[in-house]
Amino acid sequence: MIPRFFCPLPLAPGATLELPEAVAHHALNVLKLGAGETVILFDGHGGEWQAVLQLAGKRPLARLTAFSEPLRESALHVTLAQALPAADKMDWIVQKAVELGVARIQPVTARRSVVKLSGPRVERRQTHWQGVAVAACEQSGRTQVPEVLPLLDLPHYLAQTGAEANLRLIAAPVATLHLRQLVPPSTRVDLLIGPEGGFESDELHAARAAGFQTIQLGPRVLRTETAGLAALAAMQTLWGDF
Repeated sequence: MIPRFFCPLPLAPGATLELPEAVAHHALNVLKLGAGETVILFDGHGGEWQAVLQLAGKRPLARLTAFSEPLRESALHVTLAQALPAADKMDWIVQKAVELGVARIQPVTARRSVVKLSGPRVERRQTHWQGVAVAACEQSGRTQVPEVLPLLDLPHYLAQTGAEANLRLIAAPVATLHLRQLVPPSTRVDLLIGPEGGFESDELHAARAAGFQTIQLGPRVLRTETAGLAALAAMQTLWGDF
């Protein structure tokens, strides 16, 4: 497989550019690539460039040779609103959600969220999660990088109008509605997943008041790091590109 790198620089036919420091380090020191080898570069806005590496001092250059627009992005636009889980589970969720074709990820704090972030830690974690999303795009072949949005508490998230989404869903074991019973969405989907221990009853009530429908994801109770990914896979199967 040809190595792929996210390169947020102006990419143009025939251009020769100096690779960003992190990309150069990965190419030379991790993958041990050399002059004349082929790589794929993408800027996250769609499409990708084939390029040939050239060495100039300590930093490699890339000469762009061919552009392509592979169809790897789902027409199903899903925003995953994920209540913060414990430990490093959010890294796993971001990575796998990107592989499953999610469009955006909205971290959320709920009352039962184990992890509480504040101050500079919030920005550091958002930057870290965005990096996880980029790496997942490099690995999975995606050409558009999903945005990891700034952390919101649940009331502020629910206060958003949701005008962009015509289908707003919240996973709840007490629900009786299944995804297969829903009318396929015509625009965007908001999917809200609770923390360990689930949402409290008044949080569920507030979500319903904000236009969310409660759905169940089968007869078994799923962990927070499983529920959103299972729902994404099911939605891609029912309405997307699986």
